[in-house]
Amino acid sequence: MTLLSVNLNKIAVLRNSRGGHAPAPVAAVDTVIAAGAGGITVHPRPDRRHVTPEDVLALAAAIAGRVEYNLEGNPFAPPREGYPGFLALCAAARPTQATLVPDSDGQITSDHGFDLRRDAARLRPVVAELKALGCRVSLFVDAGVEGLEEAAAIGADRIEIYTGPYAEAHAAGVPERELARCARTAEQARALGLGVNAGHDLSQANLGDFLRAVPQVGEVSIGHALIGEALYAGLDATVRAYLAIIAAASHG
Repeated sequence: MTLLSVNLNKIAVLRNSRGGHAPAPVAAVDTVIAAGAGGITVHPRPDRRHVTPEDVLALAAAIAGRVEYNLEGNPFAPPREGYPGFLALCAAARPTQATLVPDSDGQITSDHGFDLRRDAARLRPVVAELKALGCRVSLFVDAGVEGLEEAAAIGADRIEIYTGPYAEAHAAGVPERELARCARTAEQARALGLGVNAGHDLSQANLGDFLRAVPQVGEVSIGHALIGEALYAGLDATVRAYLAIIAAASHG
């Protein structure tokens, strides 16, 4: 069954809007795990606008092999005061999975994947370094990306399909084209021996349709919608609701 990894970034956004220490992403770990999620995701950014390097280490200690820990980030963003760089964070936290994302410092959220034909050569040593640390490596890509064979050739273990366009199309009532693009990309990846993850703007409203159309997906990372929904229903109940959707899709 598809693994649910809960992204805790938005808890840090709430904390940072006020300052201080609460609410802390690490405080959600026990609730998320008890509800049945199989993973926790965070995406620290150099400007520290939500999850910080300190959060990354605190989460690593709290998770400590209980579930998967997925750390997302741009490996080419240079270190600076308050941010040691993505590879340094991975070396310190030793996440289960490192998801490489080509976002720039100024982006509010990730909105595109790697150009594998252009970026593979400089990604190759990064992938090798992360795998030497014991991390599974996933590359964030657009549905319909060309050059998936490059991801396999440089040693990546998985791809993560950017599902933002699908979510927009689903909300507009016309998801078929984007679903087909995601399904083709997943099929191509699996044929190359790559695992398939997916994420961005997935929600209770669109997740079931997505998983029924793209059954190859091994992991979904969901944060913005899940944390927003949890404000009303509670974190435990919301995680369980997502797991019920995943279970229904896997049997339907």
